[in-house]
Amino acid sequence: MKATKSNVRGISLSTIRRMPLYLRTLYTLAGSGQKTVSSSTLAGMLDLDSIVVRKDLAVTGIIGKPRIGFDLHGLIRAIEDVIHLQSFSDAFLIGAGNLGTALLGYYGFEQHGLNIVAAFDVDSEKVGMTIHGKKVFPLERMYELGHRMHILLGILCVPGFVAQDVAELMVDAGIRGIWNFTPAKLKVPDNVIVQREDLSAGLAVLAVKLERMFSEEKAASLVCENTSGEKVEGEERKRNEA
Repeated sequence: MKATKSNVRGISLSTIRRMPLYLRTLYTLAGSGQKTVSSSTLAGMLDLDSIVVRKDLAVTGIIGKPRIGFDLHGLIRAIEDVIHLQSFSDAFLIGAGNLGTALLGYYGFEQHGLNIVAAFDVDSEKVGMTIHGKKVFPLERMYELGHRMHILLGILCVPGFVAQDVAELMVDAGIRGIWNFTPAKLKVPDNVIVQREDLSAGLAVLAVKLERMFSEEKAASLVCENTSGEKVEGEERKRNEA
């Protein structure tokens, strides 16, 4: 059963979040010339439970063969269908600074059905530029272009202290989904969805994980040293007793 808009609505958000992980891994396998892949292989490569992977892949409607696995390219197309059904292809990006410029140049978005059609900024030096093939317009034109082009998705990359004001302009322009890359917690109407990407929180989690890993390695090293020391002392005692 191929994924359709009606049955995709029942897929859990956790499954949807894992789909891009599967897709990136499958692209890599396809690039190496592999033709088939098993759910257990994907689970091992992504450090996931194999049961979780099997349930996730089941929503695509693709059925694997025993001892062979899934047709790799068929599985890629099926996952692309699921992800694209979750996407609204055209988007505006607001804030063409360092982060915004990097996102404009990220071609991986196209693989998942996202097409940034224009960028907006208040900096007169950026307005009129073309960055990675995307033209930068003055912010005041977002309302006009948003309604004319029926854009529903906006990517917010402005400084935090202006994020709320710009988000309100995005809503006025008809945007119903805001991908928020700012540290600000936005207040929007109930009919607007905000997905926040907190880079500082991600960095904090990474730092804690590194600290824990180093602590565990240090503790393991101390255990090895103590064990080795006790062994040497024991051998010396035996020699003395002899």
